[in-house]
Amino acid sequence: MKPTLILASASPRRAELLEQIGVCFQVHAVDIDETPRTDESPLAYVQRLAAEKSAACAVQHGLAIPILAADTSVVLGSTILGKPQDQADAVSMLRLLSGKTHQVFTALSLRGRTHDEAVSITEVTFKSLSEQEIHAYWQSGEPLDKAGAYAIQGQGGLFVRTINGSFSGVVGLPLFETGQLLAQQGIDILK
Repeated sequence: MKPTLILASASPRRAELLEQIGVCFQVHAVDIDETPRTDESPLAYVQRLAAEKSAACAVQHGLAIPILAADTSVVLGSTILGKPQDQADAVSMLRLLSGKTHQVFTALSLRGRTHDEAVSITEVTFKSLSEQEIHAYWQSGEPLDKAGAYAIQGQGGLFVRTINGSFSGVVGLPLFETGQLLAQQGIDILK
């Protein structure tokens, strides 16, 4: 079957979500500098990274088929919590999130006939975490490559008291917004 689009991401979670909705795609991950700019807001940051990922992929592969890129950040106040660099970083992030409500921003960039963008913002409230829970979670290996040092679709879901918004957006690819962008490009998933 001919791919409908290119996914400019190495995230297995994004690939699983696209498969879940029946999209045929190829993966062509791109590597860009993900350093936040001085005084860049979390929203501007995720939007810029998603757009830069789709643009970089378009340079490499052209636009024969649409290119979908995404970027997800966990945001507490105005602080972006990216992927932890090590155990100390992960433990610090989980302590910050403990007992608080944070936001998860996921920006989408779809390049094809046009360049269309969307953003999903979800509020997630954590229960208060004990030091034992934080360290046991680190030992599970799950926090290592996850924004905010947790995976809502895994054991990290045990920490989530409430969620207001898109579960799939917290995982890394908001399905509602993805479907809307694909429809704008003439890609009808449910035909």
